[in-house]
Amino acid sequence: MDIDLNLSAETIRLLAQKARAVSSSLEDTFEDGHEGDVEFDADSLEQSHGHDGLAEEENDDLSDEELRELIEDLNVDEAAELVAITWVGRGDFDAEDFGQALQEARERAEGPTAKYLLGMPLLADHLEAGLDALDL
Repeated sequence: MDIDLNLSAETIRLLAQKARAVSSSLEDTFEDGHEGDVEFDADSLEQSHGHDGLAEEENDDLSDEELRELIEDLNVDEAAELVAITWVGRGDFDAEDFGQALQEARERAEGPTAKYLLGMPLLADHLEAGLDALDL
């Protein structure tokens, strides 16, 4: 199968590496069985939190923002290719149906591609599996 892409396989692998770095920097801070359990006492509810939200964000890992910007900088065709490769890697389409996946990615594009892709917890795995399935 010969696929002519606007994006190089190296670029897609770089995006996958950045996606993996972003997902590994997200820490699971909940213990099993205690997701979302929050306890308040009356004193803590009366106290003002008193923080500057920007000061907290300064310490965040910039790789998420960097990856988002890289994806947002893609043109329409490149973004559609990235989505189609992700779908192939996720198993939504077979490698032989890449053309159909690409067409659907173009037709269904609504809103920011970066937001859609970064909402996938296994984005890096899907991108790598898609590249492998397409022999890229």
